[in-house]
Amino acid sequence: MILPQVQQTEEIVSIVSILFKGGWLMIPMILLAIMAVYVFVEKMMTIKKAGKIDPEFMLNIKDFMFNGNIESAKNLCRNTDSPIARMIDKGVQKSGKSPDEITSAIENVGKLEVYKLEKRLGFLATVSGAAPMLGFLGTVIGMIKAFFELANAGNNIDPSLLAGGIYEALVTTAVGLFIGIGSYIAYNYLVAIVEKVVFMMENTSLDFIDSLPEKH
Repeated sequence: MILPQVQQTEEIVSIVSILFKGGWLMIPMILLAIMAVYVFVEKMMTIKKAGKIDPEFMLNIKDFMFNGNIESAKNLCRNTDSPIARMIDKGVQKSGKSPDEITSAIENVGKLEVYKLEKRLGFLATVSGAAPMLGFLGTVIGMIKAFFELANAGNNIDPSLLAGGIYEALVTTAVGLFIGIGSYIAYNYLVAIVEKVVFMMENTSLDFIDSLPEKH
C-alpha cells in the first residue's frame, strides 16, 4: 500500500516541477485558472438554485389570485428565493392593471434576473481566449531565449541550451491550451443551463398572466 502512495506523490511533485519550469508566465495563467474554477463553481450553484422551484408554488399563487388573496400571494413570493418568485411578485403587485402593464413589469424584473444569472460569464469567455494567447506568448519567449543562448554559445553548441527554451515554450503552450479549452467548455455549459432557466422563467410568467382573471 505504501509503494503506490509514494509513486503518486512523486508524480504530483513531477507535475509541479514541470509547471514551474514554464517560466514566469505560468503565474498569470495559474491565477486565471483558479479564478475560472471559482467563477464556474459559483455560477453553476447560483444558476442551478435559480432553476429549482417548488411545483406547488404556481398552484398556490393561482389559488390565492383566484380567491383575491393578494397579500398571501405576495408573502409566498417574498418567502421564495428564486428569480421566478421575484417576477411573479411584481406581477402580483400589478394585479388589477391591464395585461400589458403586468407583462411589462414582469419582463423588467426578468431582464434584471437574467443579467444576474449571466454576470461574470464573460470572464470565462475571456479566459478561454486569453490563456492560449499567454501560452503562445510563452512559446515565443521560450524560443527567443533558446536561440539567444545558442547564438551566444558560439562553437560550443550544447543541445541542452536549445532544449531548455523549447521545454519552457511547450509547457506554457500546453497549459495555456488546457486552461483555454476548459474555460470554453465551462462557459458554454453555463450558457446552456442559463437558457433553460430563462425558458422556465418565460414559461412561468406567461402561465401566470394567462391565469389572471380578465379585466372588465
